Amino acid sequence: MLDAPSPTILAPLLAALCVSGAALGLPVPTMPALIYAGSVAVGRADAAALLAATFAAAVAGGFAGDAAWYLAGRRYGFRVLRVLCRLSLSRDTCVRRTETFFARRGVRILLVARFLPGLAVVSVPMTGLSRVPFRRFAVHDLAGVSLWVGGGLALGALLAGQVDALLAWLQNAGLGLGGVVLLVLAVFIAQRVWRRQRLLRALRASRISVDELHALMAAEAPPLLIDVRSAPNREQDPWRIPGASTPEPDVLELALADLPRDRTVVLYCACPNEISAAQMAQRMRALGFSDVRPLLGGLDAWRASGRDLLPLAALDDAPAAAFDAPPPAAQRAEA
Repeated sequence: MLDAPSPTILAPLLAALCVSGAALGLPVPTMPALIYAGSVAVGRADAAALLAATFAAAVAGGFAGDAAWYLAGRRYGFRVLRVLCRLSLSRDTCVRRTETFFARRGVRILLVARFLPGLAVVSVPMTGLSRVPFRRFAVHDLAGVSLWVGGGLALGALLAGQVDALLAWLQNAGLGLGGVVLLVLAVFIAQRVWRRQRLLRALRASRISVDELHALMAAEAPPLLIDVRSAPNREQDPWRIPGASTPEPDVLELALADLPRDRTVVLYCACPNEISAAQMAQRMRALGFSDVRPLLGGLDAWRASGRDLLPLAALDDAPAAAFDAPPPAAQRAEA
């Protein structure tokens, strides 16, 4: 079917499928599909109608996928982000960044989310869990999807000659359009998987288990324990491991300025693969800390083990007190 397609059918169909698939979190190369669709319309008598049909189909597909994630985020909260961490190839690396953007820009992030790699799928459920009214979400999301789709189609129209030349060369090489689509998709997924696995290999070599952390906390010189979850995440789950501090990333250097660089540091987050903690570990190593270890399984693993948790409301706001040893008494958090 894809080896001898009708461009007027394939262009809007491929664009709609890729945009809606990307909105649902699938690892599909959306922009190449939009560029191809834009290039197909150039020089045709029905160019305006074809572009309009492609634009409408792609926007409708993208908004439908986003609406599903918005409703899921509104109903299930941060559990949706944990699902994204498990399903996507790199989504857990950008959850914290999206939370930071959303805290600063609010629902307006949807206008540009698709132009910033990794933010689109995470920002949509975050809009839902933040209780943004659906009408306001729809206005901003439709505008953002329209900008993305329109930009891709316009780029395809501008590069129509180059796209036609590339497709002709590939066909001469014995690779049909269907093969091109599969090749682009395979390269795209392989690159994302390789980047993720490289980070996870480095993470597995340094992380610490819940049992190991519990034993260290009972030692004479307990480790420095840092909660690296974002502020919105901590609001949804207002508990911490006893002794953990919550320094904001923007003032991390100041908060750690007087601490010895050879002290053991344990970081934890709420992401299943501890990616946020691993990235913070890299940053702390750059500050000179030699022994920085992410907690295996993060806060969820600590809670699942049945060990004590403290409410965040009990945390002393004084920066110096945030790095004291764990307190002797802790409140049991409900699982």
